[in-house]
Amino acid sequence: MQISKHRSRVERLVENKISFAANQVELSVYDTYESTNRVKLASNEVLFCAMITGKKVMHVDSCDYHQPFLPHQSFVLAPEQTVFIDFPDASLSAPTTCLAIEISREKINTVSEKLALSLPSDFNYQKQLVHTEHNWQTQHCLGRLLHLFSENEAERGYFIDLAMDELIARLLQQQSRDLLLGAVKQAPDHNGLYQAVHYLETHLDEPLDVEKLCKLSCMSRSRFFNQFKKSFATTPQQWLQARRLTEAKAKLKAGIQITAISFALGFKHPSQFSRAFKQAFNITPKDYQLQALKADKNDWLLR
Repeated sequence: MQISKHRSRVERLVENKISFAANQVELSVYDTYESTNRVKLASNEVLFCAMITGKKVMHVDSCDYHQPFLPHQSFVLAPEQTVFIDFPDASLSAPTTCLAIEISREKINTVSEKLALSLPSDFNYQKQLVHTEHNWQTQHCLGRLLHLFSENEAERGYFIDLAMDELIARLLQQQSRDLLLGAVKQAPDHNGLYQAVHYLETHLDEPLDVEKLCKLSCMSRSRFFNQFKKSFATTPQQWLQARRLTEAKAKLKAGIQITAISFALGFKHPSQFSRAFKQAFNITPKDYQLQALKADKNDWLLR
């Protein structure tokens, strides 16, 4: 694979960069081989980053944001937004590695129009950073993009375009969910849909009660499902399952027993929880917990 060959050429110890370009997008892999602080990163376009190995600490001074950035997480910067990065654990024997994809706004707008993704009319989108854990489908998409960008086949551009459409679609849907969820936490009584989502968030351990959600949102059953689908590109049941599994990740990282997690999040049996977790993230809860407790040193993308 060309990427491994290019990465072996170390020209600088901090943010040693290799890049591959395609239509409206550029993919780069950064390796850092020594501990350092406050390394500046910015872009004129939307910048999607995914951690591969090691740990960074991201500082966005404009919004007083200072958080660790770890493998299996995505970090998206808005155009012209600047982040300063610390590399606390980087070394020659264990470099910190990150994937970055610069995506033109035209490309994102095109995919957004295809999705027809909508939010409630009184919800104002704000261009801001997004820092979230991505699922195994997004990880698989990133791995595919790495291979495609490093290929020289005639159809390379076509397949990159398809894979980028998928990645952008997943990011847009994730961002719409994250932004609306943030609004729900700030103002749960703002409108009917917000109240329904707030109820789901505070009752993750209970079975889905569609009638209750319809009453809270002041909508008929059909209208509620339609509005929920438009806003989140998913169903209430799928939303509830995804939120339970996201909470499960946090609890697994905290070292909580799998049986306790499964019952605390509304699963009828630990085996049901394990199957759902494996289906969502392509890894068992036990293996995920072991990886998390070992600081997650997988180099899954660049193998």
